[in-house]
Amino acid sequence: MTADSKTPDTTGIKRFFRDIRHKRHRFRQFIGIAFLILLAIVGQPRIDWYPIGFVLSVLGIAVRLWASGHVKKDKVLATTGPYAYVRHPLYVGNHLLMAGYCFASGYWWSFLIWLAISFYFYPQTIRHEDRVLGKLFPGQWEAWAERTRALIPRVTPYASGGSSEWSFYQSLRQNGEPIIAALLLLGLYVLYLRLP
Repeated sequence: MTADSKTPDTTGIKRFFRDIRHKRHRFRQFIGIAFLILLAIVGQPRIDWYPIGFVLSVLGIAVRLWASGHVKKDKVLATTGPYAYVRHPLYVGNHLLMAGYCFASGYWWSFLIWLAISFYFYPQTIRHEDRVLGKLFPGQWEAWAERTRALIPRVTPYASGGSSEWSFYQSLRQNGEPIIAALLLLGLYVLYLRLP
């Protein structure tokens, strides 16, 4: 056996499957976006489901915009705005969006895919992000995490004493969130055009 044969394959399909199993947090955005695009393209909206989907999707977009205007990635622990209610508001927004698009698409099977994505990708992603934040902000993260759940919002906000100003620039710079919001609304409009 040569030294080369002991080295794990770091390229190609083997790496992809190893990463999708052990480092799936890296793929959650790509998979989620691909799922929403698929639903916008193939959806056959129903008049009774579409309004529910539209409201949930717009609520998800609003939560994501609100959260992205508060987060200062790896610089300051965000504990204000939506982060005063839940540790991962961007993921709450994602779930609202996916549920909304499922309703808007008119396909019952889309809910099964949403659940599969949710259970396969998000628990590991939340654990990974919590570990990273715990290392970046020791002490501060533990105090906040002890009183703030990952995805289920608090009734009253966490009192961090920090500033809670929302920034459009921050939202745009961090993830390009306003652009993503516009594209998501376009997808809903495409579905709307196919209503019977």
